[in-house]
Amino acid sequence: MPDIRVENLSKCYRIGLKERMSETLGGALASFFKSPFDNMKRLRGLTIDSGDYGSKRSLPDDIITALDEVSFEVKEGEVLGIIGRNGAGKSTLLKIISRIVEPTGGRVLIKGRVASLLEVGTGFHPELTGRENVFLNGAILGMSRAEIRRKYDAIVDFAEIERFMDTPIKRYSSGMKVRLAFAVAAHLEPEILLIDEVLAVGDAAFQRKCLGKVEDVARAGRTILFVSHNMGAVETLCSRALLLRKGRLERSGPTQEVVSEYLAENFRHADNPFEGCPRSGNGKLRVTGFRLEDPDGGKVEFVQSGNPVVFAFDFENYKCGPKDAVCISFSIRTDREQPLFHNYSSFSNAYFRQLPSKGSFKCLIPDLPLSPGNYLIQCRCVINGDHKTGEEADWPKISVPINVLTGDFFRTGNTNLSTWGPILVRGYWSTSESG
Repeated sequence: MPDIRVENLSKCYRIGLKERMSETLGGALASFFKSPFDNMKRLRGLTIDSGDYGSKRSLPDDIITALDEVSFEVKEGEVLGIIGRNGAGKSTLLKIISRIVEPTGGRVLIKGRVASLLEVGTGFHPELTGRENVFLNGAILGMSRAEIRRKYDAIVDFAEIERFMDTPIKRYSSGMKVRLAFAVAAHLEPEILLIDEVLAVGDAAFQRKCLGKVEDVARAGRTILFVSHNMGAVETLCSRALLLRKGRLERSGPTQEVVSEYLAENFRHADNPFEGCPRSGNGKLRVTGFRLEDPDGGKVEFVQSGNPVVFAFDFENYKCGPKDAVCISFSIRTDREQPLFHNYSSFSNAYFRQLPSKGSFKCLIPDLPLSPGNYLIQCRCVINGDHKTGEEADWPKISVPINVLTGDFFRTGNTNLSTWGPILVRGYWSTSESG
């Protein structure tokens, strides 16, 4: 039997009922005497009969479907990624598997002890110290007192807040609470671990540390269900992935194939962000679109670390004359707006003259030096000078997202690059004799 078997799992929620208030004394008295019967009626109204779920056409308008007959299996020791847009049902699925939420229909069969990292910090008491909350939170998560004592030093060392363990939690910063909460949850030893977007909290260094801890758990042979919007982390950790869309299981298969489909769908449905965006500049030339291309000119939705890629910026030329020299630049930032690098055409002594009325600027990066993850790109155009001395023509105040998938950047066969920082640099080593 697999560690987890999900069979026709469904979950419906009824949108809350509006409270009706009486406007007269007589109406208030009548409401008082009728309230027991009204409350009973409301209670019946909030109950969704699982037997009626199959007839979807008969569901009232005030019912929303969070999960719609989802079925899959997870083998022992498998790391399964679950991806999808916000509202796809990912968190609801993990809450049902962890027994926090009851399903409307279907069932879940589980073999082994389950631990959940769904909402870090749940169970912390603000008046208790960090030390006391470690024992309280550990007990809530299913750890024995002896187990917490044995792991206490490792938990504190991981959280890196040893000086404050005897301080009440209410005096902690939000970052300190997150560190301590994840440290407690990460030191559980279950057969099955459910993780919901916990790598989106804390600073960048702590996120890398959390990802490393999850990798350690995966290497130990435990079964993991991993929900994240970080496609690089999903590709690094997971051998297989599920794609949820509006509560339905859209696809299951090898991680890279499922991630590619998800990113391609997002790209196809994305509107052109350059239409109507705020800008600065004299408007002699405007950037009107952006896309990624392969070196042969084919359009792609994503790129792998270390692979060649072309950044293509469409433009419309309104007033640039034959003597005007245009310099274009772009910058890459993390999805948290941390700048990584800039690339100006002037760095390569490339200034563009005699531009057509419409065209594209293209920049080939022979081996993209970005680790797997989500990034933002922004562009700018200047005329008759470089980025410092030129006349600003167009600076769209918009960032376009790009997705980088894992790849063999160093040509060693190792594609586990997510914890090595956002920038990858290939070096050429040698040795020499001393003296």
